[in-house]
Amino acid sequence: MIHQINPLADPRWETFVERHPYSSIFHRSEWLEALRRTYGYTPVVYTTSAPHEELRNGLAFCAVTSWLTGKRLVSLPFSEHCDVLLDEDGTAPVLLDELSREQKDGKFSQIEFRPRRDFPGLDSGREPDENYCFHAIDLARDEKAIYSGFHKDCVQRKIKRADKEGLKYVEGRSRPMLGQFYNLFVQSRQRLRVPPQPFRWFQNVAECLGPAMQVRIALHGDQVAAGIITLQHQKTMVYKWGCADTRLNNLGGMPWLFWKIIREARDQGFVELDLGRSNWENEGLITFKDRLGGKRSSLNYWKYPQSTSRKSLLVGRVKRPAGWLLAQTPRPVFIAAGRVLYRHFG
Repeated sequence: MIHQINPLADPRWETFVERHPYSSIFHRSEWLEALRRTYGYTPVVYTTSAPHEELRNGLAFCAVTSWLTGKRLVSLPFSEHCDVLLDEDGTAPVLLDELSREQKDGKFSQIEFRPRRDFPGLDSGREPDENYCFHAIDLARDEKAIYSGFHKDCVQRKIKRADKEGLKYVEGRSRPMLGQFYNLFVQSRQRLRVPPQPFRWFQNVAECLGPAMQVRIALHGDQVAAGIITLQHQKTMVYKWGCADTRLNNLGGMPWLFWKIIREARDQGFVELDLGRSNWENEGLITFKDRLGGKRSSLNYWKYPQSTSRKSLLVGRVKRPAGWLLAQTPRPVFIAAGRVLYRHFG
């Protein structure tokens, strides 16, 4: 029998996530709560474990209800990956059958999986609906070995330049620091012609995750040269958001910040730096992660039923003809566009 639980109310979920080897920051109830507060998504976990039993498995989703993109189950919105947390008793096909039945009965128009690791019955012999390039850095190696893996000109030289320029490193999660990061983040997004997520999203992540979220900023005098937000869970540090002032790129702020993060993470016992996903057409970002020494792998997303999603069509319709317009839009309107749109596209 399949059961549904509320991971924000059932204390078994937090205990289960803490002990499962494939869990991530995106499974944690604090992340799910930030999604609920910001976008109104309803989290749900499907499991074969009865209410009185210890949790043995779980598929975490958020129900996304939108007049633009329909009523979908997404695992999980605004999360680069979300593994299905299984035991070893072959429960995956049973859970998938239940989800398929609900979709066919009209409860949801589509079900989306974003696992880092494929699981039995997921692909059904077909191609994934979306594919991304994923990078991670092995932090279990010697610090010198990690540094030697950096590109000599594009990373090592820039780290030395940043040291020479006397960049100042600060970290925290206060509202002023979030504001510093967000100002540069909006500037970067406008340059890329992609609306930013709302400021309250970053506030909610900071409030819900607490010390597991850190804003890291490189300052050149009073100017923010670069900023990164990291998340952490168990032995993994996650690079989630980053931005840089292109006028100060020659100072090497972004490579310098990554080197700071890598050394700090190693000192704290982390064994992996998750660099997240990149679109294959974003060659510049992929090359940058390559030059940091990130190891590539393929990240597949799956949708049931398989089709050209309304989300993809809408995003394309917004980006192609409106790219120039978004770049010229006044900042308050640009921010408001993100506030309106993102809850539909999670």
